[in-house]
Amino acid sequence: MIDKLKIYHQAVSIRKKLGESDTSPIDAFHIVQNIPHFSLILYPMGNNISGMCVKIGKDTVIAINSSMSIGRQNFSIAHELYHYYFDDSQKTIICKKDIGKGNEIERCADQFAAYFLMPLEGEILNKKINTITFEEVIQLEQLYRVSHQAMLYRLLEEKLITTELMEEYRNNVMRTAANLGYDTSLYKPSGSEKERKTYGYYIKQAQTLLDKELISDGKFEQLLLEALRHDLVFGDDSDEEELND
Repeated sequence: MIDKLKIYHQAVSIRKKLGESDTSPIDAFHIVQNIPHFSLILYPMGNNISGMCVKIGKDTVIAINSSMSIGRQNFSIAHELYHYYFDDSQKTIICKKDIGKGNEIERCADQFAAYFLMPLEGEILNKKINTITFEEVIQLEQLYRVSHQAMLYRLLEEKLITTELMEEYRNNVMRTAANLGYDTSLYKPSGSEKERKTYGYYIKQAQTLLDKELISDGKFEQLLLEALRHDLVFGDDSDEEELND
């Protein structure tokens, strides 16, 4: 049995540690890029894996399956943050795609991600079971930038919906979101220009080594290419005029 109250307080503490309020929506992609010694890799990994966490001394690399939807990637990053902050094992941790399943550590990580990304407030939490509408579910997942599956899991855990209603609410998600006026990119995978890239500490460290003349230009470019940052070596065909307005 996982300790949900403990995990809730862990999620709140990490929000504060990363400079976020208790209730504001979080963009996990951007927030992790400011964590020291932390690198983020986006890479397509097939249908069964959501991501992985690799700890090497004081350095950590998390890899996220970029073939999943943007909303699910956001949830998976938060899941891996649990392994980073609270999983004491010094090993490579591979995480499966199903939410709320697996061993106790994996279920704790999913619960952490739910609390960390989706701090539901009074009006929603005070609803009677199965009274939340499909449109309200869409509105909530758009607010918190998570996948439909992740939001349904959060509502199920709070006993706001039953498994029967959860199954009923699985269909026509993107069409409903579009009809409500939302951008549907949340339900789609990363674009081809972003599906294979590294962000964070690795890139910053490579630049630091070059600036200190500890590596050559050739070695610097090699490190960037190994990090899947061809755009930083050869330029990006999609680059447009920079606007500083």
